[in-house]
Amino acid sequence: MLNENQKKHAGLRVLHLEDSASDHLLVKREFQKSGAPVDIMRVENLQTFRNALLENNFDVILADYRLPGLTALDAWTLMNDLSVRLPFVLLSGAIGETAAVQAIQAGISDYLPKEDLSKLRHVTQRAIEMHHIVLAREQADAELKQSQKQLASFAEQLQSTIEQERAAIAREIHDDIGGSLAAIRFDLAWVARHVSETSVLAHVQAATDMLQHAVEASQRIMMNLRPAILDQGLVAAIHWLGDSFSRRTGISTQIKAELTNDSLSKDIQLTAYRTAQEALTNASKYAECTNVKIELTGDEHFLTLEVADNGRGMTDQHTGASGGFGLTGLKERAKTVGGWLDVSTQRGHGTAITLSIPLSDNSTIKQE
Repeated sequence: MLNENQKKHAGLRVLHLEDSASDHLLVKREFQKSGAPVDIMRVENLQTFRNALLENNFDVILADYRLPGLTALDAWTLMNDLSVRLPFVLLSGAIGETAAVQAIQAGISDYLPKEDLSKLRHVTQRAIEMHHIVLAREQADAELKQSQKQLASFAEQLQSTIEQERAAIAREIHDDIGGSLAAIRFDLAWVARHVSETSVLAHVQAATDMLQHAVEASQRIMMNLRPAILDQGLVAAIHWLGDSFSRRTGISTQIKAELTNDSLSKDIQLTAYRTAQEALTNASKYAECTNVKIELTGDEHFLTLEVADNGRGMTDQHTGASGGFGLTGLKERAKTVGGWLDVSTQRGHGTAITLSIPLSDNSTIKQE
């Protein structure tokens, strides 16, 4: 790589496609007027043009439009076929409107009539600078795309880890707490069978009621952590989720769930389930709503889930990049299955959270 001092003194390397030796000499003199070093090579046909591209490095290409047996567009096409990317300036006499349009459509950098040769250095420098800007932008776009790909991968790994942790916690609750609660139930039943004192039986009944509440709470927590209901399908899971939400919160809930595709992958089902779960949690905590509608539809091409409430709507803080309401996590989760999340909200008129997942890719609808 050249250092700054070397770059400062490096000559401009020009490939000139030109059949006229006198015109080439004029071009060479024009460059030499600046006193800056210039290395300019002249070629006259496609074969020498090709050889020059493959054997040398150039900063810019100048090309007459019409040469014996070819035009500059032929050279441009050849350069692209060779995957060589350089600023390409037409330096020609009048080429006509049609040819100019073709050149622009082809992507040629610039056009300079030969009678304006005094502008050659400026036009050449501008073409080089624009070429570098385009390359830099493409590099930035590629790096951004790579970063987004890595972010999506991290999000997918994070979600996978979270689900694994949830499943582990659910198993602990089932095996440890569930076992302890079952043992307490047996002991309370034994006490109830072996005492006759009314006050003791009253305490046993109160403890039994509290125990039942604890059992139901542990089952609800396990279901939230590890939705075993998904084993019965996404439609059943959404109905269970909505019904339990309505019973727990007292908020009226309408559910419409219809799927013609029963081969959704587990990842897609879990994404839809968690989205509905988070949306309902948000509605119960923040929306101050009296009604929630859940609509799940899907066919072989598309899956859509919408959870809408009639609450107060979200603020900018809730919908912003800070990740309020867990929306950022839901958006990243949606991306892991090729989908996206839309949030529509209006102050005083509720919020609708919509998950959309294309199913055209067979990898997303494979049978687990």
